[in-house]
Amino acid sequence: GSVAVIGASRKAGSIGAALLDNLVRCGFKGPIYPVNPSATEISGLKAWPSVLSIGAPVDLAVICVPASAVEAVVRECAEAKVRGLVVISAGFRELSAAGGDMERRLRDTAREAGMRLVGPNCMGVLNTDPKVCLNATFAPGWPPRGNIGMLSQSGALGLAILDSVKERRLGLSNFASVGNKADVSGNDLLAYWAQDSATEVVLLYLESFGNPRKFARVAPAVGRIKPIVALKSGRSTAGSRAASSHSAALASPDTAVTALFEQAGVVRVDTMEEMLDVAELLALTVLPPGPRMGVITNAGGPGILLADAGEALGLAFPALAPATLDALRTFLPAEAGLSNPIDMIASATPGQYERTLKLVGNDPAVDAVIAIYIPPQVSRPEEIAAAIARGAAEVPKEKPVVTVFITSEGAPAGLHLGARGKLPAYRYPENAVRAMARAEGYARWRERPAGTELALDPGARSRLRERIDALRAAHSGPFWLEQEDVKAVLECAGIRVANARQVRVEDAPPVAGEMGFPLVAKAVAPGLLHKSDVGAVLMGLDSVAAVEKACRDLERRVRAAGSTLEAVLLQEQAGPGVDFLVGVTTDRTFGPRLVCGMGGVLVELVRDVSFRLTPVTDHQAREMLSELRAVKVLDGYRGSPAADRVALEETNQRVSALVESVPELLEMDINPLRLFAPGKRAMVLDARIRMG
Repeated sequence: GSVAVIGASRKAGSIGAALLDNLVRCGFKGPIYPVNPSATEISGLKAWPSVLSIGAPVDLAVICVPASAVEAVVRECAEAKVRGLVVISAGFRELSAAGGDMERRLRDTAREAGMRLVGPNCMGVLNTDPKVCLNATFAPGWPPRGNIGMLSQSGALGLAILDSVKERRLGLSNFASVGNKADVSGNDLLAYWAQDSATEVVLLYLESFGNPRKFARVAPAVGRIKPIVALKSGRSTAGSRAASSHSAALASPDTAVTALFEQAGVVRVDTMEEMLDVAELLALTVLPPGPRMGVITNAGGPGILLADAGEALGLAFPALAPATLDALRTFLPAEAGLSNPIDMIASATPGQYERTLKLVGNDPAVDAVIAIYIPPQVSRPEEIAAAIARGAAEVPKEKPVVTVFITSEGAPAGLHLGARGKLPAYRYPENAVRAMARAEGYARWRERPAGTELALDPGARSRLRERIDALRAAHSGPFWLEQEDVKAVLECAGIRVANARQVRVEDAPPVAGEMGFPLVAKAVAPGLLHKSDVGAVLMGLDSVAAVEKACRDLERRVRAAGSTLEAVLLQEQAGPGVDFLVGVTTDRTFGPRLVCGMGGVLVELVRDVSFRLTPVTDHQAREMLSELRAVKVLDGYRGSPAADRVALEETNQRVSALVESVPELLEMDINPLRLFAPGKRAMVLDARIRMG
């Protein structure tokens, strides 16, 4: 309802002047209070020495004073009962540790006073609602009213996006540059946009996550009703620590972001251009009901490029129905290609565009239509655009219509004047088909059931906590569990572990006789993380004599590796099956990640794995398997016996439930998890767990 600009200025080119000018120029509907102790009037408005001197309610204070003065200003705003703050000023956490301390004090002061704070180090906020017309940014332009809500963690990128949406004939409902996110975060804005009827598409440019586990709860609820498109920077693996387990080695810093977005239904894009391409499609048309594209073009090359790119992204280009083809032959030239993409050739007229678009769009084999135009000498772009608009109006409303105008001037205005309204228009075929593929993937995510999480029963959880608490009491820092503790923890989670006993080297032969044969002998030695690397796993031991020899061999191999054989783990040898890996790695920001993939000694070389953040639902556990190239072996690949897929899905869920019950769990490797024939379940043959 009212805005105070604290740091307002007459100085041309200053942020204080730009902010005040934008508020006035864009027609803010409420009173504007410039605050500057050295002025009595700025831009025709009475200026005030401080926010306390205004003497009227202030809903929003936009602060653009030097960083050293911000704390005092915020305290004055608290005393004046200002409701919200936007701190444009920089020089806080992004600059130094002292700046970080100052930023925390700002946040605490605001929260104690019941104020919300955007920033600091941000570009501001805007709201295009005609009842408000708030441009509390220093951006030079004012975007048109539209249905896109936008968050940018970068002010410079925010400026570029505000400029680009106007060029694309898109509009914003509101925009927020959140800067350092001391208080108001992306999670807050998602919750707001979920309830904002003016916002139908959400765009996020993110550089960091403050509370990703909260994002994992908020984003799926928003995504079920409104698409979220995100561009996340910072994919580098530089600086990641040396991994001490297979699970940690397989997890790059970006795998957590990918897992989070996939679970939350967020449409992830790789570039600014792609973010705007996807936003244009989502903001202007409906979601495709399926992956089947119908393409019409007046040039074969662009149609081929589009089909190649589309198939690589999972889209399909089916043959059209015989009735559709027969109808097309009645008015297209004999030279036209009718094998989807439909090549009407360079002489295509406006009438042919209109009739072809209508026929292809109404074909039962088609879920969406893409119309491509490249200007030859024989037709005018304006006439073709108007014809496409007329044809699009005859396509069923549940099928999106997208266009590609390969011209330097872009699509003519007439494209957007048909009964269907504005149509997405792209410069190149690849941009259009990539945006369509992202939209189709999001549509499929919306149709999926949410799934249910598995929780350990109270008795198992109680036994688990009792054991973990006792182990923690015996250690001052992170530690690896002994094998008997690993077995006990996994069994508490309902995961079957091969029968095994860890014994002194000299006791191995008689204990082996008690256990029965065949057995596997594994070395237990300090610093020996991956036993198979030094040949410290010996299989097929079928007698006491074989175990005695195995112990001598293990001693020799461990000594050669620079360690000492402390004990021998004797384990029942499981029957034949398929080996997978199930593990956990913990990210400092995102928390625990579940990893599943093909197991064995080549796991890091093959890197055929899938990640999810915990907790994992039954649907997500199945989804993880579908992402693996090796999933075919579960069904019996090239004559090999099938394996128990259900057991693998259940193990994924049980490991997830274990992590939720034991937040101290830092790393876990179950490798191999031996999967037997369907219905015969699975068995852990080797596992390691690290606690913190």
